[in-house]
Amino acid sequence: MSFLRLQRHRVFLHLPALWSPTVQVRSTRSFSHTTPLPRTAIVTGAGRGIGRAIAIALARDGYDITVNDIASQQSQIDSTVSAIQSLGRRAHGHAADVGSASAVDELVASSVAALGPLNAMVANAGVINVKPMLELDDEDWERVLRVNVVGVHNSFRAAARHMVEVGTKGKLIAASSVGGFKPWKGLGHYVTTKWAVRGLTQMWALEMAEHGITANAYAPGFVDTQMWDDISAGMGSTKSEVLTAFQPMIALGRTARTEDVAQVVSYLASEKADYVTGQTLVVDGGVVYT
Repeated sequence: MSFLRLQRHRVFLHLPALWSPTVQVRSTRSFSHTTPLPRTAIVTGAGRGIGRAIAIALARDGYDITVNDIASQQSQIDSTVSAIQSLGRRAHGHAADVGSASAVDELVASSVAALGPLNAMVANAGVINVKPMLELDDEDWERVLRVNVVGVHNSFRAAARHMVEVGTKGKLIAASSVGGFKPWKGLGHYVTTKWAVRGLTQMWALEMAEHGITANAYAPGFVDTQMWDDISAGMGSTKSEVLTAFQPMIALGRTARTEDVAQVVSYLASEKADYVTGQTLVVDGGVVYT
């Protein structure tokens, strides 16, 4: 019994010695409280609608934002800039036509000069009009392709060149559509461009992977924006009538809000999506299933 008591006593005496290194490590560990470097993003077509919602969502995520739209939307650019600044983030407005490569190069240079190195490019700008296939002419095709496809390429290329140069593991994010998965009457040229965006995004993902740059797209469904005013007018109807007619197709039973789409882009622009590339995420409430 005395031997057992001795062994127990020895174990008890040695416990502080066994644990003291751990206690010492924990007590001397220092934690860094340095402020993280700011992140910056460009959002094209951000004067209104989905683009504006994306710009504001990314600002809430901690991004400083360059707000882009075409020159005729300058007042809306300024409005989005003010909304972002009210959140305590830096914002810079720059009007440019994404269909022009030189204009997009200037956009990126302007953003870098104003806000610092670029971390994310959201190629959101897009155009649409309603016309049956038998009536589409060269001008219809040129306009939609130039903005919706070439504009995405111009935006990705200018951003990626900068990211590669400075060594940023950035995010390239493009606007596709449910039209990139399912055809719709009267929207043949638009649908074609949104299919093209999916393929273009996959190519950028493939070629940028070695630089640690990801490329993804988002595909909105029926969103209550001004674009649907244009679509509805082309159909000879009102936006309310058209969206009401489409609503039975939506499994969740409602049209999307711009914020629904913005939250998907928020994910794609975050570190949570660092291992996601070459994908198109559908945000349509259950219209198409992939």
